[in-house]
Amino acid sequence: MSFESLGLSPALLRALADQGYTTPTPIQLQAIPLALDGGDLLAGAQTGTGKTAAFALPLLQRLAAQTPARGPRRPRALVLAPTRELALQVHENLRAYARHLSIHATAIFGGAGMGPQLDQLRRGVDVVVATPGRLIDHLDRRSVDLSGVEVLVLDEADRMLDMGFLPAIRRILGTLPKQRQTMLFSATFEARIKDLAQQFMRNPREVQVAPNNTIASTVTHRVHPVDAERKRDLLIHLLSVDTRRQTLVFSRTKHGADRLTKQIADAGINAVAIHGNKTQGARTRALKDFKTGRATVLVATDIAARGLDIDQLPVVINFDLPMVAEDYVHRIGRTGRAGAEGLALSLVADAEVSLLRAIQRLLGKNVDVEEVPGFTPKRTLRMGNDRPDNVRPAGNRAPTKHARRGHPARNAGAQPHAGPKKHGTRDAPAADPPARLTGDTRAAGVLSSPHALRGGRCAR
Repeated sequence: MSFESLGLSPALLRALADQGYTTPTPIQLQAIPLALDGGDLLAGAQTGTGKTAAFALPLLQRLAAQTPARGPRRPRALVLAPTRELALQVHENLRAYARHLSIHATAIFGGAGMGPQLDQLRRGVDVVVATPGRLIDHLDRRSVDLSGVEVLVLDEADRMLDMGFLPAIRRILGTLPKQRQTMLFSATFEARIKDLAQQFMRNPREVQVAPNNTIASTVTHRVHPVDAERKRDLLIHLLSVDTRRQTLVFSRTKHGADRLTKQIADAGINAVAIHGNKTQGARTRALKDFKTGRATVLVATDIAARGLDIDQLPVVINFDLPMVAEDYVHRIGRTGRAGAEGLALSLVADAEVSLLRAIQRLLGKNVDVEEVPGFTPKRTLRMGNDRPDNVRPAGNRAPTKHARRGHPARNAGAQPHAGPKKHGTRDAPAADPPARLTGDTRAAGVLSSPHALRGGRCAR
């Protein structure tokens, strides 16, 4: 099916064509017609499935079809997002889709100066994309009037609940008209999401494009056992195999991310870090450097697990396993997108075996454990009921189709080159958070491999 078949206006179809988007993703096929009907919508969609366009296109079509009220322009649509990066991404996508419409959007979030945000709001906007904490700041200042909001979107609602935003969301809801369209997008439909929906939605239609905690089948998962004190050396060894390949490395802590970044740079590999202690300017520069290829390694805490749009990133490395198994899904969601193949590596010390077991239970399968020559740990990982042959030397792997395509990271013996709260803001920590239309990386200016943006695209 094409976007034309979904009932979108010519102006939106033209904007999609401008960006080379032709084929809707499953969430867009299901959600857009329902959203265009004007009713409330509860949509289950993982990051990278095109959910931004699934709500942005109907939202823009509704606003364009209705004449705004007389008087100063005030927001007619509100999108709430859990992190600054996601708010920026949604805002840039909205601007790209609205390029042939007279609709103005702005993003307001913590970690940035209030002045420019106040100026934008005073000039008048149709759509506000905001993080809850900073939006509360503006409500307290009486610098934003939400009484004219016709459409409310909660993007990644489960993440906002994880981050403790429920009181802020309830307060914001109290300022909105009761007669409105509400769309809630969440990776999961667990009980608390259902409870939240019942509190402020009216008979929402439901769509779910994939089972909860689904990871793309094109992702290869692999564990490299290693002694804790040798993790850094193994990481640099893996990264050194091909220093040109973009790699996202996850560290559990902010200080650990900074330390790793320095150690990787000292080894002659360009690396940058992003985490909650970085200023918004530093985070923006780091993302730009990674996108343009000036840095080939991005070391991040879980702030990057959601909200950052990385198109066809080839490799994700878990330097530290996440404490919560579900966060593994969010981290690995950065690779293997839109049918592309991806590689997820985890460096696991003996003390992390329980975390690995939890991840395997979540995935419903064992993850291949392969020892890297020269980095064999002193103790074999105790995987409980895993098969004894689950652990094998990396050099014993048969070459895969990736190797035949010239990907050294997937060779038999080779390895790949492998929110945060800012003082003075009220945004909760962005827990160190898809051509088909899965979030416009070019418009958003967010993570994207220069080599991954070639060829056809579908919308985000």
